[in-house]
Amino acid sequence: MKVAFQMDPIGPIDIKADSTFRLAEEAQARGHELFYYTPENLAYDQGHITARGQSLSVQREHGAHATLGDMRTVDLADFDVVWLRQDPPFDMFYITTTHLLDRLAPGTLVVNDPFWVRNFPEKLLVLDFPDLTPPTAVARDLATIRAFRDRHGDIILKPLYGNGGAGVFLLKGGDSNLSSLHEMFTGFSREPLIVQKFLPDVSKGDKRVILVDGVAVGAINRVPAEGETRSNMHVGGRAEKVEMTDRDHEICSRIGPLLREKGQIFVGIDVIGDYLTEINVTSPTGIQELERFDGGNIAGAIWDAIEARIAAAA
Repeated sequence: MKVAFQMDPIGPIDIKADSTFRLAEEAQARGHELFYYTPENLAYDQGHITARGQSLSVQREHGAHATLGDMRTVDLADFDVVWLRQDPPFDMFYITTTHLLDRLAPGTLVVNDPFWVRNFPEKLLVLDFPDLTPPTAVARDLATIRAFRDRHGDIILKPLYGNGGAGVFLLKGGDSNLSSLHEMFTGFSREPLIVQKFLPDVSKGDKRVILVDGVAVGAINRVPAEGETRSNMHVGGRAEKVEMTDRDHEICSRIGPLLREKGQIFVGIDVIGDYLTEINVTSPTGIQELERFDGGNIAGAIWDAIEARIAAAA
């Protein structure tokens, strides 16, 4: 197949951890032809969705992990699969790329389905499952946020469309910084904030469960660094091997059918203790860590699901 990757610049990636690299590596091993471009080079041009990029081959060699061809413009309708893999922020630029990629259906399979990526932001889709999540509020109004803290004590406050642990704050019940943080956030953004009851179980780790076409294939535990509340790898979190619990399986069985129905083939959910906190559909990570711990081929399972969908549509 012809496969295009819409992603952030490939040069600086960590080949030991980057999930997009692992997906490209597996595709190449299956004989698929690879093309790479950054989202800035996606365009609509007189009825065609085009991308300016380069042919790609990958190898697991530090400093020489990507071999790129000459820059050229392609019509993405000529491709079998396009991967939507750039990282958030989930801003209007990101949203516009999903509108453009929508136009490739049904001839080209975009993974994950861009219509539902746009309508399933990580921190909002969980609101459809209130019995699985900690107490949560989405608000820009300070009085609403303050009242939420009055009800629940310690809270986590974070940007609604952030990623990688950036801008995540733990506020204790009597913390006097709430007004200042609210002022800071609302001063540079018109977006609401999301606030959740703090879960002390985060000290034991934030579990990343990977689902492939709606089915859980395994999990890793991300443990916060000393003195940190956030467990994201970007801010020093440590990955550990972990087994899925009955509660994890219950959560996946509830959300899995919806993810599969909406074309969300590769999804990473976050679970703290017994609670679902995020459903990551934009650019989830964790493939390589899970493969190292469990010895499976998670990238292969994802490509199996993609190839099955394409075969069924033929």
